[in-house]
Amino acid sequence: DRDTDKKRIEELLEENMVLEIAQKQSMNESAHLGWELEQLSKSTDLADSEKSFVFELNECASSRILKLEKDNQSLQNTIQELRDASLTSRESSLKFVELEKENQQLSKKIEKLQNQIEKEKQSNQDLGTLSEELIRDKEQLQVVMETLKADKDRQIKDLKQENDHL
Repeated sequence: DRDTDKKRIEELLEENMVLEIAQKQSMNESAHLGWELEQLSKSTDLADSEKSFVFELNECASSRILKLEKDNQSLQNTIQELRDASLTSRESSLKFVELEKENQQLSKKIEKLQNQIEKEKQSNQDLGTLSEELIRDKEQLQVVMETLKADKDRQIKDLKQENDHL
């Protein structure tokens, strides 16, 4: 029974490590998307209000990522504590049941964290799309302003000519 329990614990620990690696990769991707969004906002010629808007959204995403990283670290500490407890346990069958329950809880927490990271990725993508739309809108407004200015200049010229004629 102990050998079986030890094997099962090792399998669970390996599964936890795989989940941790996947979570770290996901967090790295989210951080990279945030960085790309920040680079995009730096490279474009946005108005000050647009820059502050994107900056605030990036700060929100960054703080959310930091919170997720803290939660992940807490989970990793708990996993390490469970590993230590499982190695020193003399009542392996009872501990195995407890460890399995805790492992299931941790797996659920990791899944929630991964879902939150996915949401953060989507949010970052939405921010990128919003930035692109704002840039396009700004360019369209500049074209309209140039057209209006040309019309105004033409009207002034026509009125001056009419005034001179009168």
